[in-house]
Amino acid sequence: MVSLNSFMLLDLSHPLANGVPSFPGDPAFVATPHATHQEQRVSVTSLTMGSHQGTHLDAPFHFYAEGKTIDEMPLEPFFGPGRLIDLAPGSELAPNTELTVETFLPHADAFEAGTRIILRTGWEKQFGKETFFTDFPYITHDAAEWIAGTGIALLGMDLPTPGKDAWGTHLPLLAPDIEIVIVESLRNLDRLPEKFTLSAFPLNLKGIDGSPIRAVAIIE
Repeated sequence: MVSLNSFMLLDLSHPLANGVPSFPGDPAFVATPHATHQEQRVSVTSLTMGSHQGTHLDAPFHFYAEGKTIDEMPLEPFFGPGRLIDLAPGSELAPNTELTVETFLPHADAFEAGTRIILRTGWEKQFGKETFFTDFPYITHDAAEWIAGTGIALLGMDLPTPGKDAWGTHLPLLAPDIEIVIVESLRNLDRLPEKFTLSAFPLNLKGIDGSPIRAVAIIE
């Protein structure tokens, strides 16, 4: 965490390096020297990865053929007030825990239109293990529809993806009349206060369905 007098910056993104896990079926992250100080007196690195590598966000085009791509998304949802919903204070949820509408109703007041909701389940502790992508707690279809109806701007989480049924959770959240930004694979959520400012900008990738991000919480 970096302190800048009146506020602190907390890094919420996993580092990217050779060997970092990728979602099953996605391209691996590979960093290869293209030029080196020893040979060219300058360093340039070639990067190969999928658009949903590490801590990243989904554009509507990820699941909708006519949906917005990264470069077409408005900038406003990527920055602004955030709220932490800690579903496992001081611990982590059990593998394959269902996150239902009833899970979120006690926190309904936090789901204000236009805000950025961050869900902490404690699952980030599994990052780097095979179980991270297979046994994660998951949002049900009904819960995804409930969240979609709240009007929030962004839904972030320490999970690799919102649900076991990818279409059942992504479609309600990314629908053309909803377009909630989905941020996946966050970290350090146990260090977040309830309220903070979130910065989660993607690369300006034209025609692309997702982007790795450097998510940062600004804490006063």
